[in-house]
Amino acid sequence: MNFEFKETLLYVENLSVAYDDTIIIKDINLIEKDVVRLDHDCTSQVIAIVGRSGRGKSTFFKALTGLVHPKSGKILIKDFNSTEAAAAKEIKEGDIGFVDQKYTLFRHKTVLQTLKFALRKTDLNESEKEEKIKEYLHKWGLDTCGDKYPNELSGGQRQRTAIIEQLFSSDQFIVMDEPFSGLDVGNIQEVKKSFDLLNTTSEYNTVIFSTHDIELAVELAQTIYVIGYPTINGEKQNYGSIVAKYDLREMGIAWQEYGEEHLKLTKEIINQMMLS
Repeated sequence: MNFEFKETLLYVENLSVAYDDTIIIKDINLIEKDVVRLDHDCTSQVIAIVGRSGRGKSTFFKALTGLVHPKSGKILIKDFNSTEAAAAKEIKEGDIGFVDQKYTLFRHKTVLQTLKFALRKTDLNESEKEEKIKEYLHKWGLDTCGDKYPNELSGGQRQRTAIIEQLFSSDQFIVMDEPFSGLDVGNIQEVKKSFDLLNTTSEYNTVIFSTHDIELAVELAQTIYVIGYPTINGEKQNYGSIVAKYDLREMGIAWQEYGEEHLKLTKEIINQMMLS
């Protein structure tokens, strides 16, 4: 293998979420570790969450980003502010960045104002904030967008701004809800570039995204989780849970051009989704 698993970045144990008395997701368990590729300087983690509509993907994302409180279970992430090697902390709102389908930004703030606001809780002084913003705008191809408002940006520019905003205010975790939904081919390529940039910013960056396009999930992710209705003792349940996990690194097809093995996996995942 040309990679090694390192410390745990995300730990979810027996997670259940209910609205009133209705259980939406239950018994969700997953562990994601930092992965170091031996032939690359920097590789982040890309995780895809797939499943049929109504199976609880959005509820899982809301729990993951601290927007809803679990009925039971816990979510821990690596504590980057601690000097202890294995330090972890329970998730709270703001720890994990969330980019929704609309790439929501402040309508009355320019890109520069939005990003400066995102850095408000950091220890950086004003000149350091300006330098960091300038660096990221350049790296993400937004040099000319600093003084523009959201309605003056293209969809791709809005999304990249939203990603930077969340990176500035979260601990190297980004959750993206259906980032490819309704996009044409050109904009899909833009989103892929964003994934590449996230991959090369920090080895700890962990991108978690949902999609109905299983081919894209297989092309971009190293780990894919299927959320569906589990069958227990021959009876299909009416809550969402993880019904399958596919680790493309261990299968030997991660970080590769989409090929025959990827196509076989795509079909297998679609079959698994249809059964759950």
